[in-house]
Amino acid sequence: MAAATTRAIRTYALADRAAGPDFGIRDQTSVTRITDAHRHEYFQIQLNLAGRTEQHIAATTRPLGPGGLSFVLPYRVHRVPHPPRSKFFVISFNLRFLRPELDVDPLDLEEVPLPRAPELAPFLFQEYMDFRLTGADLKLAQEACRQMQAENLRRRYCSLEMIRAHLLLLIGTVCRRHERSITRLAAGQAQRTSRRDALARVMRHVRENLGRRLQLADAAAAADLSPNYLAHLIKKETGKTFVDLVTERRMEKACELLAHTTQRIGDIAAAVGFEDEAYFARRFRQRYAVAPRQFRTQAAAR
Repeated sequence: MAAATTRAIRTYALADRAAGPDFGIRDQTSVTRITDAHRHEYFQIQLNLAGRTEQHIAATTRPLGPGGLSFVLPYRVHRVPHPPRSKFFVISFNLRFLRPELDVDPLDLEEVPLPRAPELAPFLFQEYMDFRLTGADLKLAQEACRQMQAENLRRRYCSLEMIRAHLLLLIGTVCRRHERSITRLAAGQAQRTSRRDALARVMRHVRENLGRRLQLADAAAAADLSPNYLAHLIKKETGKTFVDLVTERRMEKACELLAHTTQRIGDIAAAVGFEDEAYFARRFRQRYAVAPRQFRTQAAAR
């Protein structure tokens, strides 16, 4: 999905997609279909009832046929096109609605131990497996959606509690149906692998574009992430900002070129993204306490 995300990606708030401040549910007759890759600040579940399509989530593409479900974490870049005559439910809700006591930043959800919030499992593992219901389980899920839709329309005393109960019943049914796969993935800590893979895609983009102007939004698009999630991920995993990380890689590459090539210093500066040789020399001295020419001399002596 990287090619589709090179343009500006819109981030939707719950108020953009739901009438209430905490929860919304729509079906194919009322939902505004978004065909472009996008992200949102809230959780989303789609239950597909008719029509075959596929979901693009982060860097993964997975099938989504009748009975299939899509679970999308906040700020995860995704796209689910719906063919003509398809039938589905789209459920949107924020973290406080799902778990009022879970005081966690939405960008830190992958750090929450599953025993503490087992209903997060489908969202965390959506990139690694397909979720599908059949038979009695599918009928139960459809009825849960109908009950949520009806209760959400009348919104009276204890409506939120009733809606949350049906929502948890839906998620719980999916988790029970796929318990073995979820347990296996949880044991392998697949979400940590997902973060490493995302960072690897970012670093590959940085390496391949050191001579160009590097921006957080472009790197996020290359890794199929949102910019704010990427900034948060880099800070959490490396303790650095994106700018710090890019500068570090530029300087490392400059050292390599100074030590192992005979290129002019001005050409090296340009190769690692500095248009001004004097500015490059100043930044290099700040980092290594020697000028680029001295570094080259010392490297040759070693």
